[in-house]
Amino acid sequence: MQVNRRTVLGASLAAALPLAHAQQAWQPTRPVRLIVPYAPGGSSDIIARAISQPLSEALGQSVIVENKVGANGNLGAEFVARSAPDGYNILLCDTGALAISPSVYTRLSFDPGKDLRGVTMLAYSPHLLAVHPSVPANNLKELVALSQKSQINFAVTAMGSAPHLAGVAVERATGAKWQYIPYKGGAQAVADTIAGQTQVVMNGMLATLPFVQSGKLKVLAVSKRTRMPLIGDVPTLAEQGIAGFESGTWQGTLVANGTPVNIMTRLNMELIKAIRSPDVRSKLSGQGAQVVTMTPAEQDRFFDDERKRWLQVVTQAGIKLD
Repeated sequence: MQVNRRTVLGASLAAALPLAHAQQAWQPTRPVRLIVPYAPGGSSDIIARAISQPLSEALGQSVIVENKVGANGNLGAEFVARSAPDGYNILLCDTGALAISPSVYTRLSFDPGKDLRGVTMLAYSPHLLAVHPSVPANNLKELVALSQKSQINFAVTAMGSAPHLAGVAVERATGAKWQYIPYKGGAQAVADTIAGQTQVVMNGMLATLPFVQSGKLKVLAVSKRTRMPLIGDVPTLAEQGIAGFESGTWQGTLVANGTPVNIMTRLNMELIKAIRSPDVRSKLSGQGAQVVTMTPAEQDRFFDDERKRWLQVVTQAGIKLD
């Protein structure tokens, strides 16, 4: 699960595509929709609602957040992929989950790599491995031992999602035994763990941290190379015996392939301005998310690398879904 990438964070200063002088800047004439393919309350939804107002002000049109839930996030993604390439429907999602779909689904009715085009990445947050406070484990070793003695229900965003595959990687590396319980988004997975319906959850820090800070969840590990000051002295998974382990949630935006360059240029520029606005950046950083932006070409390369990386993980784990 080690993530070997180009220095994409340094590329965040590339604020937009070079303006195409021969083309007129795009100006939307009706509301623009941010399509979130998960239930409200998750990381993608939090970011969509945070940027919708500044994006609306910049574009001079209403920006509506619409949750199109279903098929483990593929319903909303397909909706955007099949929409007119005119910039009015923008997919905002966990790009890792989207990159995984071609590898785990035997029948996928669209091709994310061919039918969608990246606009910009927005943010990254590591996964937190957390448990219900009643679980008698205070570190990964104790949790693994507990799972070998009794059933542990492990809540995941969806089967085949990045948190699911991260859980599989932990399981394979430690000898843990999880019973995976899939949900229609990270918010529901977290809610059921808080309620005690499941014992363990692995989810993006952005959506999970508030419940750790309130004591509703107990965090055992962070899936980052270094510790996170926001959660004190909680050790990384790598420190707890899984060498080089790193995973997380990458939120990005995509539109239908074939969207004209002038529209891509405007959306890239305004989305980056919105995510970098002081209020939005402060809110996200306070919950453990790092603003990460890219040009469309950089995001397409990143997405291609992600698909190849997850294909190896899925193949090794032997995961296939209908």
